[in-house]
Formats: sequence, structure tokens, C-alpha cells
Amino acid sequence: EVHEYGVEEAFVAASTAKVLAAEAYYHLVETGEASLDDPLGSYTAEFQLQAMVQQSDNDSWSLIMDAVGHAELTEYAASIGVDYAPTSNTLTPAEMARILGGLYDGTLLEPANTAQLLAYMQDTNYETLIPAAVPAGTTVFHKYGLLDGELHDAGILAKDGHAYALVIYTKGDDLSSVPERTEVIHQVTAAVADALF
Repeated sequence: EVHEYGVEEAFVAASTAKVLAAEAYYHLVETGEASLDDPLGSYTAEFQLQAMVQQSDNDSWSLIMDAVGHAELTEYAASIGVDYAPTSNTLTPAEMARILGGLYDGTLLEPANTAQLLAYMQDTNYETLIPAAVPAGTTVFHKYGLLDGELHDAGILAKDGHAYALVIYTKGDDLSSVPERTEVIHQVTAAVADALF
């Protein structure tokens, strides 16, 4: 079930869309059209996937999207019920939740690739949003986005055998309101976690 609150329209997804790009590349690996050992830039595709998701490296993102193909990335997104074009890089929060839910429940990727991508979504270079506000004992797999006026976090919260996707997208005029919006993300996260767990 998807529950939406606030703005339901598409936002500029910023770096949260890197999860979709990663899923599309892993899909190519699973269909035999690519390999984690393929050279991308100065490193392997596996290295670039980790840098893209865990460190939010934009050069790695560009290499992964080029390896997938922009039209092919749009087609892959459509195959999982998501309307996405790399040129606009927009997603609704509900679409992002679908991207996360399909990853976590294992319907999009094989177990080994699912586990690897989820591992990259832990201990990232920006843990101050959703992960900073969950109760003790909650595991968080997430991807944040920070670009111009966009401050987002999209995560999976798992505890005691239950898991939920939580996507919080925010937009301001610029990044000057990041502290205030960070506090809003903390408040929403705490309220949701309290209700769910």
C-alpha cells in the first residue's frame, strides 16, 4: 500500500534517482548484457555503482547511465511502473517508494545483487536525514538528494521483521533552508517510525 501526504506531483529527484540507475545496471548484469567487472572510466562497474550510491558520486552516475543508455533507462523505469527520463530527472515520492519497495522485497533483482545494492545504501556519506531520526534498533537503507533547492531522503526502514519505504521530498528556494527542512525530515521520520513500529 502507498500512502501519500503533501505534494504528490513530481520533484526533481536529485541523487535519489541513483537507486533507479543502479537497479537498471544490475538488470543488465542479470540479463547477460553487462558485467560488474566491465571497465567504466578508470575502474570497474562494481566500483562505480558503490561510489554512485554510497558516496553519491556524480561522475559515477554519469558513467552508469551511459552504460545503461538513457532511452533504455527510461524503458526499464516504465517496466517497473515508473515514469522517468534522465534529461528531466523527475520522480514523484510514490514512484520513488515503488523503486525502493521492489528492491527490498526482491522482485526487481536477484538476491546477491539486491544484497549488494542495499549494503551500498548503508553508512553513506550523508547520514543526517532519515537515519538520524529513527529509533534504536531500526535498520535504514537510503539515498539522499541535495541539489539547488531540493533536499530529499528516500529510505527503507526495517525493524522486527517489518519493513517500509519512507520517501520525503522537500523543495526550497535554495539551500539556505536546509537546517529547517532537515528538522522537518527528522520530525516526519520520528512520527512515521513511531506509528509503524
